[in-house]
Amino acid sequence: MVMETTSWVEPDTAPLPAGHAEAAAAGARLKIEREHHKREKRLCRLVGQAIVDYNMIEEGDKVMVCVSGGKDSYAMLDILQKLQARAPVRFELIAVNLDQKQPGFPEHVLPQYLSERGVPFHIENQDTYSIVKRLIPEGKTLCSLCSRLRRGILYRVADELGATKIALGHHRDDILQTFFLNMFFGGKLKGMPPKLVSDDGRHVVIRPMALVAEKDLVRWAAYRQYPIIPCTLCGSQVNLQRKQVAAMLQDWEKHHPGRIESMFTALQNVVPSHLMDGTRHDFKGLTATGTPDADGDKAFDTEEFPTPGLPSMQVVRFDS
Repeated sequence: MVMETTSWVEPDTAPLPAGHAEAAAAGARLKIEREHHKREKRLCRLVGQAIVDYNMIEEGDKVMVCVSGGKDSYAMLDILQKLQARAPVRFELIAVNLDQKQPGFPEHVLPQYLSERGVPFHIENQDTYSIVKRLIPEGKTLCSLCSRLRRGILYRVADELGATKIALGHHRDDILQTFFLNMFFGGKLKGMPPKLVSDDGRHVVIRPMALVAEKDLVRWAAYRQYPIIPCTLCGSQVNLQRKQVAAMLQDWEKHHPGRIESMFTALQNVVPSHLMDGTRHDFKGLTATGTPDADGDKAFDTEEFPTPGLPSMQVVRFDS
């Protein structure tokens, strides 16, 4: 599936007002609009690229877009609607929200927003909040049980709606955080795949924003002024492992620009023969083949890696 990256919003080319103050203000507005226009094109390009690379959406698909009320799911629906108009294949979108009956949840916000957007939607009402609060001791993390309950309900809803794909709003940073969580606390080199078969084997789950950086989503959400609904069930908890990992990654990116991109690229360039999992590579049966291998043994070599973010330096000599 090939997505076009043609502009959706043409830059304003109207002449600036004659007055200096008015011209400066108009110029500033034009600059801001151009920045948002560039970000929109980038978001569409990256989502389109993920869809193509992993064959996420096919002819005739009915995509159930899970909308929570957070910036990520709003942006996912927004971008998919833009791409839907230009895609070389026909597919449907239906937005689905699971109202978990959290205290103070603004029930009117999502129906009003989705109606204004002109997208078909379904609100599923299930009181998972009471179940989680009843079963999880005070002070313990609620996310795991909440996630399992939500997942089962969404699979059922997908069946009822006839959805062929279930779209989740996880982005690049979520995927990296999950990788480190599994490595630090689960003892596995395991991340969050862009496409997978559901636990029950009956659904295909896709993450169209797998290539998108969260910082772009933050700025895009502010520009689009989505009616954000905060998660008071799990978002108010502190010291979660995921938050600690997120802080670690942010600190790395601050002090070592480019490291996030490098790590994310690494997830797409796995070399099983240079890890230690005997189920992924036949170490026991390994024998000399006599054939050179460019990716072979470098045990005696000194590893050298480029240092990103450092400017080139010139040595200048001053003769006395």
